[in-house]
Amino acid sequence: MLQTLPKSNAEVQDWQWADFEPYFQELQETELTEANVQEWLANWTELAKLVNGGFALLRLGVNRNTADTVTEENLNQRNAKVLPPYRKAEHALTQKLLDSKLQPIGMEVPLRKMQTAAEIFREENLPLAVQEQKLTNEHGKITGTQTLQWEGQEVTVIQLKPFQQSPDRSIREKAWRAGMERQLQDRPALNELWGKLLRLRQEMAKNAGEANYRDLRWKMLNRFDYTPADCENFHAAIEEVVVPAAKRVLESRRERLGLDTMRPWDLEAPLPGAQSLKPFENVAELKEKAETIFDKVDPQLAEFYATMQQEDLLDLENRMNKRPGGFCTAIPASNSWRPFIFMNAVGLPADVTTLLHESGHAFHAFETLKLPYTQQWIIGSEFAEVASMAMELLASPYITKGEGGYYTEQEAAQARLEHLENIILFWPYMAVVDAFQHWAYTADPKEAADAANCDRVWDKLWSRFKADEDWSGLDDARMTGWHRKLHIYQYPFYYVEYGMAQLGAVQIWANALQDQKMATASYRGALKLGGTATLPELYQAAGAKLAFDGDTLRHAIDLLENQIEKNRRLLIRP
Repeated sequence: MLQTLPKSNAEVQDWQWADFEPYFQELQETELTEANVQEWLANWTELAKLVNGGFALLRLGVNRNTADTVTEENLNQRNAKVLPPYRKAEHALTQKLLDSKLQPIGMEVPLRKMQTAAEIFREENLPLAVQEQKLTNEHGKITGTQTLQWEGQEVTVIQLKPFQQSPDRSIREKAWRAGMERQLQDRPALNELWGKLLRLRQEMAKNAGEANYRDLRWKMLNRFDYTPADCENFHAAIEEVVVPAAKRVLESRRERLGLDTMRPWDLEAPLPGAQSLKPFENVAELKEKAETIFDKVDPQLAEFYATMQQEDLLDLENRMNKRPGGFCTAIPASNSWRPFIFMNAVGLPADVTTLLHESGHAFHAFETLKLPYTQQWIIGSEFAEVASMAMELLASPYITKGEGGYYTEQEAAQARLEHLENIILFWPYMAVVDAFQHWAYTADPKEAADAANCDRVWDKLWSRFKADEDWSGLDDARMTGWHRKLHIYQYPFYYVEYGMAQLGAVQIWANALQDQKMATASYRGALKLGGTATLPELYQAAGAKLAFDGDTLRHAIDLLENQIEKNRRLLIRP
């Protein structure tokens, strides 16, 4: 029967579980041997691609238009009726392969992940996972409909960003306060949603026999190579090494701006003498210049990106009812699977960085999707984010107009300066987000479900890592910062990876400063491994090391501060 399996997602877009089930049953009834296990895995892969393709397209549709109730309902129906039996069937096939004791080539690391997935699988958690997906969709819906009136027009909160970067401090403050006021209107709804998600996740952990959701999530995320204690050590190292560096960054900005303190609306203010950077006029220009940059980094990467342009796999502009943020996901397209980039460009330098970042993910996907089995496509975000963050830095030499990019030489120095300073400022923020989640999922569930306690803990962590920002008189905005980090709602514990990966990316960049071609080759070599190597092995292949210690951070900070000073000198050159 597997010979009759459709070849494209379009042929199965209306299929229900009853249509897919016979194919899974045939795989389940096949006797596994050394001779047929590779074919069996290949068949499983083709079947999984068809099932997952429907989910991928619906999730993407909901994100692209949060007001599309038809797509939302189709996704909810598919989650309710197809997802539970599909996960049950996948578990049965996983257990069958594990019981066979067979180990096909390239499956050592995937089999370890499959073993862990089998150990924590509980059928009673399947309907809870469906509920969780509905709740995370609700979060996207709440934040995706945050609009307000600004100068006689209805705009999204994201569309206020350019005004928050105005050289006129009064305009920055007005825009910041307007956006924050609109976001705070959803405080009750987000508090209620958080309580539901927390209780649901703790129930899932209890069903799986885990002491708390952190322990369950650690296994769900295949975190074999580091522990919660490593994350806490990372927080401490950031506090020791990076927080003082972040203070130096903010102090330098404050002095150049001539301010007494750095208020939230000053954090992205243009510095005196600095130009208001407008790297592109429209999204078409943003797309086209990125391809030129990628061709300078590596011609093959440019070919990958060109494929995405040709196949309409880039949704970059901000608009009403579009979910905030940016991501790269994989979807069925052109009778194959392709990466798709989603973001919200409004004409800022951050949009260029985001496109470079998400393209790094896309290049990783192009390389990984060449591997034969879906189980080899599962890559921990600890390295997936290295692929994206390293691309921001590997592309940096080519962002000038002379190279076909976005900026004059002076503008590029300014853009690089801001980018490097923001890397330093990011690590303390990452520590706040990660430490908050460690508390939330290990504290007494009733305590963590109380939004007032969440506000208090977030505020305490903010004081620990971000005390040099002046939020006086803005208590409600400061303590509800956890509301504005979508990962806390939609992707629990997915944030420390950014901090780890940023440290890996800076190491790759250090290599590139010595030999750009060699560093890029190592980077691409690591991407090609997909999920077939351990996390330390992936870092090593890319020319870096997985680390949580102060010494490694100190080397990174020294490099960043050295390059920051270099770009500052370029800015003041007559």
